[in-house]
Amino acid sequence: MRLPVRSGLAALASVILVTSGQAQSGTGSEMGSGMENGKASPACTATPELPPELAAWPDRTALAAAADASSLADARITIGKAVDARLRPTPEVRYALRPEKPGGSVSFGGLYALTVEQAGHYRIALGSAAWIDLVQEGKALVSTAHGHGPDCTGIRKMVDFSLAPGRYLLQVSANAAPDMPLLVTRLP
Repeated sequence: MRLPVRSGLAALASVILVTSGQAQSGTGSEMGSGMENGKASPACTATPELPPELAAWPDRTALAAAADASSLADARITIGKAVDARLRPTPEVRYALRPEKPGGSVSFGGLYALTVEQAGHYRIALGSAAWIDLVQEGKALVSTAHGHGPDCTGIRKMVDFSLAPGRYLLQVSANAAPDMPLLVTRLP
């Protein structure tokens, strides 16, 4: 059966429009993709100025995640210093507390230690949509706020906590890639 030329062209145009719409309806996980938080965002033509508490974001150094709580000595995060977190395949990680979103066998995660010396509000900024749990004394802490980072910065997710002085365990889980930018910073 042959379709009239008009019907064939209309069908082809429909396929092109649908395919084009699917290509542009990303999750917003790629900063500068034109989609951020489900809304159209301006094209990233320049590096934006970061607020003072996030100023360390572009200056990262690599830091490997620990596979379990007994190997945290080399996985210490310094507050105010950004890192390129080198995560491990999820099956290799022994979380101190089961993550709320553990991720599957092909995801990545790991553990980091951090020490808070001054009580206050702290922000954990991530360059991905990974799940984090901040643990102290065997319990996951409840965040005080969460949101997305400034457009075009590469900060995908921010989670805030009110913290007292002490030692904490940062558990990262369900990350899609083995690397992830990460910053823990004190808020003004």
